[in-house]
Amino acid sequence: MSVPVDQLSDPAVRAFVTALNANDRTAFQSALTPGATMSDDGSDRDVSDWTEREVFSSNGHMDIEKESDGGLSLIVNYRNDTWGEMRTAWRFEVDGGKVSRFETGQA
Repeated sequence: MSVPVDQLSDPAVRAFVTALNANDRTAFQSALTPGATMSDDGSDRDVSDWTEREVFSSNGHMDIEKESDGGLSLIVNYRNDTWGEMRTAWRFEVDGGKVSRFETGQA
């Protein structure tokens, strides 16, 4: 059973997931702080390069399995055209109502 995106607890995380699932680059950038950072499986990545490859050019989509830590931690069935579907963990840091860092990796 998945959690509807519009019911995610944290508004910044909700905006991030909504923009990602809509494949909306402009809204996605608006959900991030300037200079936002990220890591994938423990390695820091360039947000712009990573999201272009793993999200926008490959139709990335998040189905939320559960949230914890006030909405800042998610377990997600993530899929894209490159890798298919995988169970992933996402952890968010929020500053001023926007995502300042996100970390993802296999769950």
